[in-house]
Amino acid sequence: MKKLSRRNRILVPLAAIALVACAGGMISQASLPGVGPNPPLPAPEKSLIPTVNIAPAEGWPEGAMPRAPQGFRVTPFARGLEHPRWVYTLPNGDVLVAESNKPAPKDGAKNVHAEGIRGKVMGFVMKRAGAGVPSADRITLLRDADGDGVAETRTVFLSKLVSPFGMALVGNELFIANADAIVKVPYQPGQTTSQAQPVKVTDLPAGANHHWTKNVIASPDGSKLYATVGSNSNIGDNGMESEQGRAAIWEVDRATGAKRLFASGLRNPNGLGWEPQSRVLWTVVNERDELGSELVPDYLTSVKDGAFYGWP
Repeated sequence: MKKLSRRNRILVPLAAIALVACAGGMISQASLPGVGPNPPLPAPEKSLIPTVNIAPAEGWPEGAMPRAPQGFRVTPFARGLEHPRWVYTLPNGDVLVAESNKPAPKDGAKNVHAEGIRGKVMGFVMKRAGAGVPSADRITLLRDADGDGVAETRTVFLSKLVSPFGMALVGNELFIANADAIVKVPYQPGQTTSQAQPVKVTDLPAGANHHWTKNVIASPDGSKLYATVGSNSNIGDNGMESEQGRAAIWEVDRATGAKRLFASGLRNPNGLGWEPQSRVLWTVVNERDELGSELVPDYLTSVKDGAFYGWP
């Protein structure tokens, strides 16, 4: 590893402080309603240092709880998890939690996003947001048997995964979206741990994995899986050849693993869900950064087969 000179060790934190100071002082506020297929968009904001408003990762103060609507209450279901990123509720009420973070670069892989002053500042920002920790690479099962809102049972359901995120149960098979592939393990109702070796269903675009989270959902009839793949950069920074198959949702045949591009131009799709009456797929997309608070808006959209959604 190349050692930073004393001068560079000073410059990196100062650059990070400048970004955070900018966030604390000259924060531009988003105000657009952003509803409909063609919401009004302002001109991009151009500045030497873009506005970055970082929410630090902090727990609830001692004795405090989030304020809930009348008739509801909030309790900590489980504490002490390592970077929990996604939850999935099984039919019996057990909750699976993907404890996961960005995968470490493979041997010899070049992480272009960690290089230079910009990369160091990005690392500082991610750490402040709570993301600067190693990946636990596991799925934890939580069970609240008495219904009091607190899990009494906590077991490691599956470990040694590759930055897992999305999960989907179809029959007696649990599908898991790793950062580089969809895998599956057998599941029986009520089991609290799995000793099975995950079986690969299909590969997913990986590489440097700037947007590493991959989600998965099964079609209503269970015959297909739909997997999200985020872009490999903010705005095609590394050339579009590195974005092949990314910024997209893939349709996967559950039985064979054969896949096809279902929709594209979705910079970083994450949440997935089926509208219960129309059976249309919907997703939530994180859009590009550094153009001001109102550009480009993150959005919720229905997903049409073969459609292109604008990125980059």
